Amino acid sequence: MPTSLDFEEKKAFENSTAEQQQQRPRRPSTQDTLDPEIQNEDTQDEEAVLEPELPPPPDGGLHAWLKVFGGFLIYINIWGFTLSFGAFQAYYTSTLLSSSSPSSISWIGTVQAWLLILVGVLSGPLFDRGYFRSMLYVGNFLVVLGIMMLSLCKEYWQVFLAQGVCMGLGAGLLYIPSLALVSIWFDRRRALAMGVVMSGIAVGGVVYISMFDRLTKTAGFPWTIRSMGFIALFAALLSFPALLSGSSVLARPRKARRLFDATALHDRLFLIFTCCTFFTFLGYIAPYFYIPTYARERLGTSDSLALYMLVMSVAASFFGRLGSGVVAHYMGSIVTWMLCAFGSGILSLCWISIEKESTFIVFSVLWGFLSAGLVTIPSAAFASISPDLSRLGTRLGMSWSVSSVATLIGAPIAGALLKRKDGKTNFIGVQIWSGACLMVGAASLCVLWVETVRHQKRGWRV
Repeated sequence: MPTSLDFEEKKAFENSTAEQQQQRPRRPSTQDTLDPEIQNEDTQDEEAVLEPELPPPPDGGLHAWLKVFGGFLIYINIWGFTLSFGAFQAYYTSTLLSSSSPSSISWIGTVQAWLLILVGVLSGPLFDRGYFRSMLYVGNFLVVLGIMMLSLCKEYWQVFLAQGVCMGLGAGLLYIPSLALVSIWFDRRRALAMGVVMSGIAVGGVVYISMFDRLTKTAGFPWTIRSMGFIALFAALLSFPALLSGSSVLARPRKARRLFDATALHDRLFLIFTCCTFFTFLGYIAPYFYIPTYARERLGTSDSLALYMLVMSVAASFFGRLGSGVVAHYMGSIVTWMLCAFGSGILSLCWISIEKESTFIVFSVLWGFLSAGLVTIPSAAFASISPDLSRLGTRLGMSWSVSSVATLIGAPIAGALLKRKDGKTNFIGVQIWSGACLMVGAASLCVLWVETVRHQKRGWRV
């Protein structure tokens, strides 16, 4: 029995065949009579800006929800590993890479996160050109290869290449297809579908951190990593049929979006938004990297409890993503984002006074809940300030490219601020750095909110 997708795919294929008979190869038929030189100039502009014509989203059905399931599995691997780096940071500092400084070790995790975002932004045109199948195959291969190679690593440069570079490149190639495929298949239910996909972040973090804690004690580091690699491989293999089913219509080349929009540099709201994401990202990642290390070295907890504090934080981020989305629906994205940044900044500064395990557990849970909005809300906030939705992807990519640098340097700077005194590690530099960056980000968001309200004149809920 034919599904709604089969009908839409057939209709899109017939439309594309008719278009190919009328045009050659990129411009609409109404421009075919133009002078070739003028046509080439106009084609380059429209090819970068116009969105490809695709069938209307079915907004449900088997194939559509398979895309959600496939994206969920992808996010378990790419973001789950990124958020669980705090477990690796603690192990590397005490065991595998004990001769390296905490700042040097944190570069491994930040390079992985930076490549995930940067390559994800740059790979957008590849998706538009119809290379999403190749991106899925190559991206998953690099992620699994990086994990397996990590199990053989003994030196810093080996870990850096395997976990930081190889896994980061693979994750970046998977970042766009997993989200774009879901966006194409949903309209009214897009927020729900995206929420399910995003929940893979918390699930992946909890699973991988728990495995790391349990298996390193019994099986050792190499076989722990290999076991995690087999889980990642299984998730990748399951994601292939889920993401590729019924998507042959997307394989045809389409018009790629522009990577750079010079007019954005003269847009005040765009510049303020980029400052907001830059400063919030500077302070966001550091606590995730140092929660286990602080619990073990400062509070004297066991290795297991230290890692489970990170698990609690990652698990709380799942509810934080849902909660911030609900609040943003009623209060506006920018207001919610500002409240999350301010609350996270205050919480990070309160971290300075924590000396008890029970208090730090509460801090870890609250941190995961409040800081979750710092990642999920910005995209929705950007849509509300963008003057031209046809350039939304281009401008958001430009902003995230700048913000990714903050992801790269935030944790290493925090690590460089760690000090040893009387045999104990002093974390006050990390705490003040994270809190100060988030408070600057909150102040920038306040400016963005004022400018947006003044510019749009639609009330305070923006």
